[in-house]
Amino acid sequence: MKVSPLTLFLVVLSNELMDVLSSSLKPQRFKGRVQRDRRNIRPNIILIITDDQDVELGSLQVMNKTRRLMEQGGAHFTNAFVTTPMCCPSRSSMLTGKYVHNHNTYTNNENCSSPSWQAMHEPRTFAVYLNNTGYRTAFFGKYLNEYNGSYIPPGWREWVGLIKNSRFYNYTLSRNGFKEKHGFDYSKDYFTDVITNDSINYFRISKKIYPHRPVLMVISHAAPHGPEDSAPQFSELFPNASQHITPSYNYAPNMDKHWIMQFTGAMRPIHMEFTNILQRKRLQTLMSVDDSVNRIFQMLAETGELDNTYVIYTADHGYHIGQFGLVKGKSMPYDFDLRVPFFVRGPNVEPGSIISQLVLNIDLAPTILDIAGLDIPADMDGKSILKLLEPEKPGNRFRSNKRARIWRDTFLIERGKLLRKKEDGTGDAQQTNYLPKYERVKEVCQQAKYQTACEQPGQKWQCVEDSAGRLRLHKCKGTPKVHAGSKKSRSLRGQTYASNHCDCSSNSYRMRQSERRNQRQFLNIHTTHKFKHRFLRTRPIRSVSVELEGEIYDIDLEIADLESLMPQNITMGSYREDKAAGEAVENVMIGEDGSKAGESVLDSVKVTHKCYILANETVHCEKELYQSARAWKDHKGYIDKEIEALQDKIKNLREVRGHLKRKKPEECDCNRKSYFSRDKGMRNQGKLKNKNSHLHPFREVAQEVDNKLQLFKENRRKKKDRKIKKRMRKGDSCSLPGLTCFTHNNEHWQTPPYWNLGSFCACTSSNNNTYWCLRTINETHNILFCEFATGFLEYFDMNSDPYQLTNTIHMVDREILNQLHIQLMELRSCQGHKQCTPRTKAAETGNKDGGSFDQHRGQLWDGWEG
Repeated sequence: MKVSPLTLFLVVLSNELMDVLSSSLKPQRFKGRVQRDRRNIRPNIILIITDDQDVELGSLQVMNKTRRLMEQGGAHFTNAFVTTPMCCPSRSSMLTGKYVHNHNTYTNNENCSSPSWQAMHEPRTFAVYLNNTGYRTAFFGKYLNEYNGSYIPPGWREWVGLIKNSRFYNYTLSRNGFKEKHGFDYSKDYFTDVITNDSINYFRISKKIYPHRPVLMVISHAAPHGPEDSAPQFSELFPNASQHITPSYNYAPNMDKHWIMQFTGAMRPIHMEFTNILQRKRLQTLMSVDDSVNRIFQMLAETGELDNTYVIYTADHGYHIGQFGLVKGKSMPYDFDLRVPFFVRGPNVEPGSIISQLVLNIDLAPTILDIAGLDIPADMDGKSILKLLEPEKPGNRFRSNKRARIWRDTFLIERGKLLRKKEDGTGDAQQTNYLPKYERVKEVCQQAKYQTACEQPGQKWQCVEDSAGRLRLHKCKGTPKVHAGSKKSRSLRGQTYASNHCDCSSNSYRMRQSERRNQRQFLNIHTTHKFKHRFLRTRPIRSVSVELEGEIYDIDLEIADLESLMPQNITMGSYREDKAAGEAVENVMIGEDGSKAGESVLDSVKVTHKCYILANETVHCEKELYQSARAWKDHKGYIDKEIEALQDKIKNLREVRGHLKRKKPEECDCNRKSYFSRDKGMRNQGKLKNKNSHLHPFREVAQEVDNKLQLFKENRRKKKDRKIKKRMRKGDSCSLPGLTCFTHNNEHWQTPPYWNLGSFCACTSSNNNTYWCLRTINETHNILFCEFATGFLEYFDMNSDPYQLTNTIHMVDREILNQLHIQLMELRSCQGHKQCTPRTKAAETGNKDGGSFDQHRGQLWDGWEG
């Protein structure tokens, strides 16, 4: 059959038109920068994340396989940092490419995997973008600390996520929406091996079924996070591990650093022994990660995908073990908690290259999008590091002013959230670091209340000059004497008050004679009781009889020292009060020396019916409590019940106080103009109430805001009470208010090497450990500048002090501090990579000088003095 050329041409033209129409009508949610014919050769991406892996303490020294594959076979970034040294905030920044102040996950509890995170930020992670453009996405391992397994985060086709925090045994996984529990069998349950096996199987199956579709895999290990349970084959390695003993190890106390560093002293021997075993167990857990990395590379080589796969290895933050006396932990703004390992291997990456530019955890999401050929959203704060991986092109040898590669030299470090003020209106005390202690004491002693030697009523402290001529604050000894005549019993009868009306009459009003006459007539008609004059006994009490332990002591009150304390005139009402006071004085502890009996009676404080606090601040009880174990036990049980009852009463009183604060009536101001018009003789309607008899619209808004604030405070208080009750049920005596503490005992580690030295308690952080810092690294500067929420400042120059041992804030010029503060405030509110990665003056002009101390526009800050 013959086909004419015209017919063939028409058939081909119609096919082309149909292809064009079908491609134009097909919806595309995310348009990439790669062409359609290149979609099938896009590279695979594998991101390997470890939990709490340090750089400063030498954890990479034992991972020989990882260093050979990643460091020697790829690029090593020597200045890799995280912007927040905590698990959940840092992982949230990795997923979104944003600073903490833009994704609002401040701590491991605050907004971590919360409904607001799920609604606002989780739909905009790098996994969502890649999944919508053809990548087969998969996640294996630890996700976020508060992830509960009730849903599958968007963007992941394969999901094997750990529920809650890191574990190696006895954990639960969410496998594609179904919960899967694991036990204590190493061959089936060891977490590192489980997620490694799952990721390798998924990659093989994906390439077998969809050979031309790229794969994105995230393998998030729990190692070396606690509880540091290693695989059995590695439990005897590194018996003499000492990489953690750096120059800052047990360098304490640190009075020039922020509050928790001042509070923490040097470690005890049991703490130091714990740090040695902890370092050993952390290294043992990393050996399983080292094997996992090696197995993944073997799988890539076997499938033929090694040359078309980018592999990124990093950690969510660093760690400290004994540094500055802190037994263990993270969350500090120092290099041992901020620096992380960072390796990249893949196409066009020069093997063995070392890159010194700053890279951050917020750069991961933009980099992954750039590798996939997608446009980077403008709201991401990080930048793609692909341009740093490109080999430098040979320049023109005749061009002398070669321009350096432009990159950031400064970034923001932020941790925690702003401290809330207490309900009574007083916030945490502001911390200052400009005056030495003796100067501050000298300044305090200038106040009038410290000028006298414990003579003023209620004075608790006095200033005393020591032998060296310096002033010291000493506590006043003893309790002030309470005059017997000044004691008054509190009336328990209910009092009635008028309604909320202003009474602006004068207190010195005196009735006229006619008004007094009318009053007498009214009383004579309506009352039957006749008021007569009565003579009262006014002779003062001369002695008091006190019974103690079966013996009666007579105290003469006509002693010269005691006579002045007794009232001279006693009415019938006050006599009844003195009688009640006399009953309260019964059984008061009398000293063995009869001459001091009167002084003991008047100065002692009755605590229980058998125990007293004497004037010299010592406690004394009846003899039977010291001689009978049964009496001691009964009385101690009685005291415990009293304490519990008083605690309940205090709680109820606080509830009532909070209620009264919320329902406080408006105060009367007699000086302001009355609501009643004197001219018209009527109330001005409509000024404070509208026609519907509701609150004024302005007050309605204020009332609504106040109600929401009170509800928030009430929920926060209830949450705090639940935590306290939970600690009491567990018998946790280690937790202290405002501090983050932990208890370690012999049952903590379930795998060898075991801990058998008993339990101990240590505190690692505090609630006021909230800060914002500038970290600058360039050719001329290597500094850290921090502002804490308490008002404390820190400055370290790592060129001269690489281990950040000394805070040199006093040596920095005030103008430089103002410039650093302005730059820090700009970064604290930045949004998007254009604002969060400012181009320095040196980069714009082509100079080699760092831009950290360039002049800033605007007024200098006046926040520091001294």
